[in-house]
Amino acid sequence: MASPEVRRGAVEMTVAMLMSGTIGWLVVASKQPALNVVFMRCVLGGATLALVCAALGLYRRALLPWRTLGLAVLGGAAIVANWVLLFAAYSRASISMATAVYNTQPFMLVGLGALLLRERVSASTVVWLALAFVGLVGVVEVPPAVLAVPGEYLIGVACAAGAALLYAISAIITRHLKGTPPHLLALVQLAFGALALAPFVRYGTLPDTPVHWAQIVTLGIVHTGVMYVLLYGAIQKLPTAMTGALSFIYPVMAILVDRFAFGQRLAWIQVAGAALILVAAAGVNLGWRIVPQREKARAV
Repeated sequence: MASPEVRRGAVEMTVAMLMSGTIGWLVVASKQPALNVVFMRCVLGGATLALVCAALGLYRRALLPWRTLGLAVLGGAAIVANWVLLFAAYSRASISMATAVYNTQPFMLVGLGALLLRERVSASTVVWLALAFVGLVGVVEVPPAVLAVPGEYLIGVACAAGAALLYAISAIITRHLKGTPPHLLALVQLAFGALALAPFVRYGTLPDTPVHWAQIVTLGIVHTGVMYVLLYGAIQKLPTAMTGALSFIYPVMAILVDRFAFGQRLAWIQVAGAALILVAAAGVNLGWRIVPQREKARAV
């Protein structure tokens, strides 16, 4: 039987992933340009995490030496650009398809690890990658019936793939920041995002109705600040395998929200393609083996 800490972590992770799955709805419903949404997310989410970091006593110089600060800012640039591309993909390729393509990120991470860190890639991972590629071909075959901007579906798919690559780059950078409180790292990233995007925000198009402001504020405070707290709290409590398994609540929730909130209709080949991508991503995250591992030769 799982310990109380693991059970609590599972609840926190589940709630965080359910919240993640509704981000696309808030982004599309707010009717804001992607840059505006990301800027407000950084400002409001950063303000929330600033309070959390203060409550946890994390404002200590020893926790953020110059090298760590520099890497955190670099990772922040990648994660903020990742949000801009992903949010731009929602209105072009639909939330469902953008989310499916975005979940190729484990393969991006494996590829970067092999290229930059000389990490070994197993035969099973190669098979999963091939299956994900087949799924991606199915996803881009037919534009969705609603939400997609005419002529921009493939641009949306490309934006989602670019977002996945940037997320993988951010993850590679974060690997070098072990020992630094994650809430503090997230605060640095959000603060950088707010400063970097401020000159490019279209202030004249900011929300002009209470409903749209409520959606943006919810996205910033609840779906960024609160969600980060739940997510990092869960990661600290859960085994890696359980964290990976529960993370797939996010794409499933996003696809369901897209269906019920926007009436998204997908061709059967897209449903099959999205399913292949998600199964392949689960295989990589959870270490499922398709190809038997060779036994090491015994020493004579």
